[in-house]
Amino acid sequence: MSTLSQVALPKIAQVRMTRLENRTAKIGVIGLGYVGLPLSLLLSEAGFKVTGFDIDTKKVTDLEAGRSYIFRIPAEEIQSARAQGFKATADFAGLSDQDAIIMCVPTPLTEHREPDLSYVENTAKAAAPWLQEGQLVVLESTTYPGTTEDLMIPILEAENRNGLKVQSKGTAAEQGVFYVAFSPEREDPGNTTVARRDIPKVVGGHEEIATELAAVMYEGIFTRSVRVSSTRAAEMTKLLENIYRCVNIALVNELKVLALKMGMDIWEVIDAAATKPFGFHPFYPGPGLGGHCIPIDPFYLSWKAKEYDFNTRFIELAGEVNEAMPAHVVQYVAKGLNQNKKAVNGARILMLGMAYKKDIDDLRESPSLTVIELLREQGAEVQYNDPYFPTVGRGRHYNLNMTCTPLDDLGQYDCVLIMTDHTDYDYKDIVSKSRLVVDSRNATKGIKSEKIVRC
Repeated sequence: MSTLSQVALPKIAQVRMTRLENRTAKIGVIGLGYVGLPLSLLLSEAGFKVTGFDIDTKKVTDLEAGRSYIFRIPAEEIQSARAQGFKATADFAGLSDQDAIIMCVPTPLTEHREPDLSYVENTAKAAAPWLQEGQLVVLESTTYPGTTEDLMIPILEAENRNGLKVQSKGTAAEQGVFYVAFSPEREDPGNTTVARRDIPKVVGGHEEIATELAAVMYEGIFTRSVRVSSTRAAEMTKLLENIYRCVNIALVNELKVLALKMGMDIWEVIDAAATKPFGFHPFYPGPGLGGHCIPIDPFYLSWKAKEYDFNTRFIELAGEVNEAMPAHVVQYVAKGLNQNKKAVNGARILMLGMAYKKDIDDLRESPSLTVIELLREQGAEVQYNDPYFPTVGRGRHYNLNMTCTPLDDLGQYDCVLIMTDHTDYDYKDIVSKSRLVVDSRNATKGIKSEKIVRC
């Protein structure tokens, strides 16, 4: 229940609040990708009237037909939501009929590792003309502190057709305003141990009313919300979460390289350390960082810190360590091939796993993409197998046009490289049928074979 229930809100804002509290509100979700679609389904399941907006007409067509394009979301969930009234459209005019609008759009880096906020900017411009009095607008896209206030709000104010302004900070409720908040997404693709609704939702409004409107909305689908003092605090919260992971993964990646030189198994060491019931949380090494968050978000803060003449040394160093891991993998592929009197140049290599983590269909920033490029530069012939990707075409930073290769006759390859430890794979069988297996994920743990090179 809102803590503002006794505050004299403008009539239209009170109507929005009441609808959010009793879950009869109409909510528009812009961006129907890995964040926006699961959020839309949660909202629909809770009883909200949900409309998804996306400029990708293929996604809209699929959803309207009850089809899913995300592996972990079965078509039955889409069809159930459709029965509850969920619909998808590319026509942003429908935003004018919503009580709340949630923006879930990408925030990648440019080629120069600077924030690319074009998706946020373009979405704000597309939504602004349709804003109505009393509407709540929430940005969920991960970004640097100040984006909501300094970029999004000015666009929404300048380009809406009704002369609306954002509710002012520190003032009584006003007429002719809309409300703005930031609430970072906390999606963890492939996580089956924590239900999505059990992940607390951090909420920070431009001012108090926006915070409460957003908190009430999210409390309709999440077990609880965590209110913070501002949009900037909420933006910084998400960056801290991902920087924490980035730095700790860099630490174990660096220790893995050292442990290999010392003839030790870093996985054994981590498992032993993890038995300590306090003061230690295990992180695990890998072939590099992937996904939309950890490889990208820390650099948003590094970029912003330069405005304050501040050098984020931990972030930069962690980035250097993690970005070096694909080259480390290639080095161990070369080492394994050399032991078999084979050069990388001309070697036939089958890569197992294109996704950035196991059991998901997500290629974003996957280290597998980089490893393919590095191996090809050295003259290797690379093919891949991944049960989640029949084909890999063209993306923001890659152009591969590859087709999934069946796991037939593994002996024809000079090296089988494990990049993603999907549970579908029978690793014992793979090792037995291969000439050489380079394992970057500890997927062959417990299997003893001279064919295995762990890196």
